[in-house]
This record gives sequence, structure tokens and C-alpha cells, in this order.
Amino acid sequence: MDILETIIAAKRKEVEKFKPMSSIERFEKEGFFWQISNRSLLQSLLRPGSTGIIAEFKRKSPSKGWFKTKELEVEPVVAVYNKKAAGISVLTDDEFFGGDLDDLIQTKVVTDIPVLRKDFIIDKWQIAEAKAFGADVILLIAACLSPGEVKELAAYAKSIGLESILEIHSEEELSHICEEVSIVGVNNRDLKTFEVDINTSLQLINKIPTGKPAIAESGISSVDTIVTLKNAGFRGFLVGEAFMREEQPAKAFEAFVSGLKHM
Repeated sequence: MDILETIIAAKRKEVEKFKPMSSIERFEKEGFFWQISNRSLLQSLLRPGSTGIIAEFKRKSPSKGWFKTKELEVEPVVAVYNKKAAGISVLTDDEFFGGDLDDLIQTKVVTDIPVLRKDFIIDKWQIAEAKAFGADVILLIAACLSPGEVKELAAYAKSIGLESILEIHSEEELSHICEEVSIVGVNNRDLKTFEVDINTSLQLINKIPTGKPAIAESGISSVDTIVTLKNAGFRGFLVGEAFMREEQPAKAFEAFVSGLKHM
């Protein structure tokens, strides 16, 4: 199996294990599920003067190992992200990315901008869980879902007040785009090989429906790349490793945003 297939196989086992322990009905009575939230990533990206940056907190990746250990607390980093980012992405997968739901809920508590739960979602149970733990946005990955599954999951997310990002990587996956999806993300990292090519975004941007704001994901480590992608038509830019691999991610983020101001 390739990396994505390995991750999804593990995720199915994880959902199968934990789903019986907490029903959707239980999530509906807990945490942030019924908290009124106007944290719209869509609005944040379209707001005049927005940096468009979705700053990511992740501790490791399957291809590069650990950036930061579990000892790094999420709050000091995301509190700085909160000052200038359009949104914050939090990896909640434990086995392959070193994240957890505590990172998500702690991010929600100390910030006031949209929070994305970034995980491998295959079941609406995970979406209910995301809502209860503070997510404003969820990620749906075309490479591991059928067009019908994307439509069903995005519709459920919308019904409980969550926005959804549909992540694509190829022209073939454009068929997954549907009305229920809020935003389309183009991942420059091939999730089957984990190789990165920024041209993936540049090749797909003009094929995304104009009514769906687009964000570029992965491989963004310089201000020049942001400028290139923005000029191509992207409204958002998910940046994670460029910050998390530095000794002080918060300061790396501040320096990056400062560089944007001078472009």
C-alpha cells in the first residue's frame, strides 16, 4: 500500500474502535457543538487586507518525522497565529502526525479566528466530533472519498454549521467539487508519494469553478511563492512546515507575515 492507503486503513480501524464509545447524539450535547460561531474561513479569506494564510500546527509528518515533540504546547504558537492569520489548521491525527483533539479544543479556546480540523475524514461521526471539539471547518480529501461521499459529508457538515474544504490533487478529482463544498484546496503534495510540486496548484487553478474560492496547500515556504499563487488566483495559502520546523514557530510566522507586508 502507498502512504495514503496505509493512513486510511489505520483511520478506518480508529473510527471503528472509538465510534461505539461516543455517538453523534452524545457529541450533540457536548463541548462546542451548539455554540453559535461566526468563524467563517470563507469570509476571512475574502476579507480586504487578509493575509490569506492558514497557519498550521502539526508536530510531525509521515515523510519527515517529528518537527516538534508532544512537549510543545499548542497555545503559545496559535495565539501568535491568531494575530495575523486568516485561519488556523490543527492536525488531529495521532499515529502519523502526532496530533490530537486536545490541540484542537485548546486552539479554539485561545483564538477568535476560524479553526480547521485537519484529519482524514471518512465518516460523518468524525465531523460531529470535530464540531464538539471546536472546529469551524473540516477537510475532505478527494483522494480517499468518492464524489458521492464528498457530497454527503459536506452536506452534513453544512447542516451543523461547519464549512468544508475539498482537497484535490489532480484534474481527475475536479469531479468531486459540489455545491455543498465551501472552499477548494489544491494540495501540492501527492499524498500517495508525498512528493511536492507547486506547479500542481498553478495547473489546476483555472479549472476550479469561479464560485469556489481556492487555497493552495503544501510546499509554501517563501513570500515569493505566496505572491506567485496569489497572482494566479488563489485566496488562501496553507503553511505549516515552514513554521513548525523552526526552533520557534511563532517567531517564524511573525517573520513570514512581516515579509508579506513588504511585497
